[in-house]
Amino acid sequence: MTKQDLQLKTRDGVAKAGLFRSTKASPAKSGVILYQDAFGPRPALDAMAARLAGEGYAVLLPDLFYRNAPYGPFDAKTAFIEEETKAALTALVSGTTQEMTIGDTSAFLRALVAEGVTGPIGVVGYCMGGARALNAAATYPDRIKAAASFHGGNLARDAADSPHRKAASIKARVYVGMAGIDRSFPPEQSTRLAEALRTAEVDHVLENYAGMAHGWCVPDHSVYDEAGAERHWKRLTTLFAETLT
Repeated sequence: MTKQDLQLKTRDGVAKAGLFRSTKASPAKSGVILYQDAFGPRPALDAMAARLAGEGYAVLLPDLFYRNAPYGPFDAKTAFIEEETKAALTALVSGTTQEMTIGDTSAFLRALVAEGVTGPIGVVGYCMGGARALNAAATYPDRIKAAASFHGGNLARDAADSPHRKAASIKARVYVGMAGIDRSFPPEQSTRLAEALRTAEVDHVLENYAGMAHGWCVPDHSVYDEAGAERHWKRLTTLFAETLT
């Protein structure tokens, strides 16, 4: 496995990103953009990107918080418990809008093409990245063929940038894995999202991971669950295997 450090020029500056590829196969033509959770790029997400690259994809892990760099690092187990780091994280998340990430995604897609990744693209997001993955699919429907969200928050809220409002623009296949109890994505939002996707005739699955808490997929998170994480990997790799060809 190789990790290549990239500097991606966006309309607002330069974003750091890691590009992960397997050394065991021919250069990947299909790519994946992994949208981070609230704690930013770090070894735990590097490991997840590397595992996905092992499935035969070029995986881009960009720093969505680059406008505020340097920051952190944050401990995913305690950062939202300690007041100082909680305030810093809240500022980073709220200060990085959906509009910013959607604009940045054009640079992410260009970077993949520049690295020889000219095939179909999948996107996956965790926590705050979940909504960004779905919004990216709606904004770049000709490039993005699959979009997944795991414990994504605010996927169908009242705000104008809520992904459910853009369902009619999505051409990708969509998978949403929900934590059993998640204040950031309550049942009324999941119902609203499902209705929007179905009305728009989007090929989609919403799956409830009963007993899992928000953050269960990410190995350095305080609520990480190995069995639940492996189930998520099975769903994600199947989604990409069926769409990114």
